[in-house]
Amino acid sequence: MNDLRWIHLFLDAQAADAGAARNTLLAYGRDLRDFVAWLERRGMSLSTATRQTIEDYLIFCDAQGLSAATRARRLVAVRQLYRFAFDERMRTDNPAVRVKGPAPKRRLPGTLTVEEVDRLLEVARATGRDATAQLRNRCLMELLYATGMRVSELVGLPVAAARGAPEMILVRGKGGKERLVPLSPPARSALAAWLSARDAEEEATLREGGAPSRFLFPSRAKTGHLPRESFFRMVQDMARQANIAEGRVTPHSLRHAFATHLLAGGADLRIIQTMLGHADISTVEIYTHVVDEQLRTLVLEKHPLSGADVSSQSSKER
Repeated sequence: MNDLRWIHLFLDAQAADAGAARNTLLAYGRDLRDFVAWLERRGMSLSTATRQTIEDYLIFCDAQGLSAATRARRLVAVRQLYRFAFDERMRTDNPAVRVKGPAPKRRLPGTLTVEEVDRLLEVARATGRDATAQLRNRCLMELLYATGMRVSELVGLPVAAARGAPEMILVRGKGGKERLVPLSPPARSALAAWLSARDAEEEATLREGGAPSRFLFPSRAKTGHLPRESFFRMVQDMARQANIAEGRVTPHSLRHAFATHLLAGGADLRIIQTMLGHADISTVEIYTHVVDEQLRTLVLEKHPLSGADVSSQSSKER
């Protein structure tokens, strides 16, 4: 069995048994093909690689200038492949089980202020080629900020999830895991308005012989729903109109804003973890550092005993 066959069998198993998302499968495939190509250049294969071989590969990746996060991700792919190979008796050992990878450096997620989000939402209400598109764009942005959904979860929402004026929406996340996320009043209002316009458009399509869509945000794209790339470009355009620095606004930064603003408002970390769909609370704890930094800045700039204010007060007294 050649190495590419190993990869295909592994990816099929991840899709069928683990319910891995399409983007996860694509990432696994890219990383494993890179590993296999490196092995081939050394006259080796997946069946003959040892623990030392895998460690040498990570050293090679480091020498190529790949970040710690990228090297850690590639090791995860290799580990998962060899775990599968061992379970399926394609190998009698697992050479990756004790390989230690680099700990990716945790960076604070970029976020937006409440005022900046308000500006974005205001721009969204007037962005679009016609009134229907404007209702859709407003709904997209309101839902994203109100729920903290991943962009793939948002654009892929089934229309059935929006029926019945829900106070909570069912989201299908990574690995097929489902979670309920509450909707804010503005999000519910935007959703109802868009659903009415969407259904009217679909009725016209059906009269012309078209087919109904199961998605809340249908599109003629291959996926059947609004592509992530199109939504990304849309958000970037809204950011420019809202006079927010280029590069600071992405769909993911609105997810960060959702979590950070909730935490700053006193929400429990476990609740935020549930709404974001994270399996590990340590993934969510990084937001506490964002809020801590905001509090530190507030104290340094606004506290009456801060250096700046003390100097100002001394000047007045003189």
